[in-house]
Parts: sequence; C-alpha cells; structure tokens
Amino acid sequence: MKENLELLTTESRNEDTMQIDTASPLDILRIMNEQDQLVALAVKEVLPDIEAAVQFVFQSFKNGGRLIYLGAGTSGRLGVLDAVECPPTFSTEPEMVVGLMAGGEGAFLKAVEGAEDDPELGVNDLKQLELTENDTVIGIAASGRTPYVIGALRYARSIGAKTVALSCNKNAAISKEADQAIEVIVGPEVLTGSTRLKSGTAHKMILNMISTSSMILIGKAYENLMVDVKVSNLKLKERAIGIIRKITGVSYEVGLEALEKSDLQVKTAIVMIMTETTKQEAEKLLAAANGYVKIAIQKK
Repeated sequence: MKENLELLTTESRNEDTMQIDTASPLDILRIMNEQDQLVALAVKEVLPDIEAAVQFVFQSFKNGGRLIYLGAGTSGRLGVLDAVECPPTFSTEPEMVVGLMAGGEGAFLKAVEGAEDDPELGVNDLKQLELTENDTVIGIAASGRTPYVIGALRYARSIGAKTVALSCNKNAAISKEADQAIEVIVGPEVLTGSTRLKSGTAHKMILNMISTSSMILIGKAYENLMVDVKVSNLKLKERAIGIIRKITGVSYEVGLEALEKSDLQVKTAIVMIMTETTKQEAEKLLAAANGYVKIAIQKK
C-alpha cells in the first residue's frame, strides 16, 4: 500500500523558508536560527511524556535492566551517541545503555540502504541482545513510521519490556506499538524532509533528558556534580579532583591523594574524606546507601 508522506508534518513544506535558496549566507543562518528556537518550546510541551519514559528507565535500572535505543539513519545515530556517552560520564558498564541501528554498526558511518524497511531486523537485533522484561526499549523515528522500529517495539512489548516511541508526528504509527509515546511536534523542516535538522535537535534534547535524569535518580550526581565520572584521561582526572574539592573543601593535594587511594573512584574518595574512613569502609557505606553519596555520608 502506497503511503502519502506529504501528510506527515516532517514532510510538509515550511512557508517561512520558501526563499532560502536565494538568501544570503547570513540570512540562511538567521532563518535556521529562528526555526531552531521553536525546538525547545516543542520539547517543553511533551515533558510529561518524557517523565513517563524516565520512570520506565529508572525502574529498569533498579531491577538490573537496560536502556536500549534503536532507530534508523539519523534517529539511530542519535541513540548510539547518547548510549556511548554514558560510560565516560557516569561510569556505567557499556551494556547498561545500548544503541542499535538498522543495518548494524557499519550503518553509523555509511548508510545501509533498505535496512530500515524490514521489521524483522529490529526483532532480530533485540533477540541478539537477549532482551528481557526488565529492559526499556526506546524506538526513535522522526517520521514515526519506520518498519525496523515498529517490529522492534512490537517484539519488546510482547515479552513484557517497557516501550517508548519517540517521533515528530501526531498519531505516529510507532506510537501505537509502545507503552508511552513522545510526539514532539517541531513543525516543517527548513529543508523539506531533512529531519536531521529540527527533528534531530529535538530528539537529541529528549535523549539527553532521559539518560541524564535516569542517572541522577540512581545516584550518579551529588548536587549538580558528576560524582561517577570515569577517570580515563588527564583532563577527567583533573575534573575528578575538582569535584572532590568542591564537595569536601580539601586542598588539591588531599583530593589527589584520596582519588588515588580510592583507585580513581570519585564517589569513594568523597566518602573517604567526609567520613574519615578507609577505601574499604567507604565502599561499604556506599553499598549500604545504594550508591547515593549524600546518604552514605549521613550513615557514618
């Protein structure tokens, strides 16, 4: 059955950008900037839907489950990007947040034509991950109609995993396959159908919100500091020492010493200083507090 894509908001023409092909470079930039300012307002309208998704992910993490993003093209790449940023930012295991793309890892750098049109590919990718009912699957498709995403969401839901559909069209096809729909309506693109623009920006914002909020809820932050940052290079080591000093008020030397004694575990170093305990004692306090630094400090 032939689809009329022109009925989709993401495929309709933007009346405010019709003359962009004859505009000056600066005017092109002004037009794009004006359109981009609409994105944050569109995201604001769907905050309750995003909150529901965050609750799914939070419960998955509490139950030992995973957050799994999947999509095709730009949508898939945005999911992968968010997933790969979690280990260095929050010291999570790579398996905790996963990004899947139609066509596999190679499709991140080079498009795999037709991969998104097969719903069974989405099913197979989730089966290879050994999806369980403890996981949350977020299907991303600006158009809201990608077969790869539809197949994956349908399968995930059938085995009891929580499902979220993220699109940029009202009454999207993928919304019908999910426990929670997020339909962020950013309006027609600057270039008709180029959903890497406003749609992509909106989805990046929302994925940032979902992963960051979920990590905060499981104790990956102290106030607004990343206390679970992975110390994997010199820059991040200096950042870690700075975080320790901001929270504890100690000198650079004391912060560095605690970080090294904690085997580069920022949370442990903070608890060691604040409770005047050894690494082993601080680890026990953190374990008893389920990883929340504030609670660990109070338990001493």
